[in-house]
Amino acid sequence: MSIEKLEEQKNEMLEELEGIQEVCDTLPECELDDGCKTCKTKSKVEELEQKIEEVEEKIEKLTQADEED
Repeated sequence: MSIEKLEEQKNEMLEELEGIQEVCDTLPECELDDGCKTCKTKSKVEELEQKIEEVEEKIEKLTQADEED
């Protein structure tokens, strides 16, 4: 996959993450002391953050490979 495609994928995930985070604190679960532990939105945020990190690592490896060539 090209760096441009990975950057595009990362940006799409960042936009999705931002949208989720905007409503995160307004959910009914957030008013509970342990709401984050059972919140599906929190799980989605963590999942997206992990995917973004993986894409960033791929971009970094590709960038390093291009610099070596």
